[in-house]
Amino acid sequence: MRTMALDIGDKRIGMAISDLMGWTAQPLYTIHRKNLEKDMEEIVENIDKYLPTTLVVGLPKNMDGSSGFQADKTIEFVERLKEKLPDNIEVVYQDERLSTKSASQVMTQNRVKKKDKKGLVDTIAAVFILETYLMKKK
Repeated sequence: MRTMALDIGDKRIGMAISDLMGWTAQPLYTIHRKNLEKDMEEIVENIDKYLPTTLVVGLPKNMDGSSGFQADKTIEFVERLKEKLPDNIEVVYQDERLSTKSASQVMTQNRVKKKDKKGLVDTIAAVFILETYLMKKK
């Protein structure tokens, strides 16, 4: 049973997918946002391709654990996305605090060039979100 993760931002959406057993997380790619309909269409195309049973969405909380403006925007996006998803997909939120910072640190440690970081940081953040979710399930 596969799980897909999304790291939804204003400019990009990072995507990651688990293996068939749901043990490991692999990066997919980053969607460079165009408009709401096209963004959702691309997500749904990947859901149709990989057939996950769960969609994990990173919820950007404040450091004190409260939800802020960005969390509200993410929830609003997901509510609209749910209308386009197959009925059998469970949607869950995963606290994503520091996922982007962790992704940036990994890229710096691996000497990823600055020009390449923008396209990767959201996908790697999605991997961290998915890994956190998968570890909690074990």
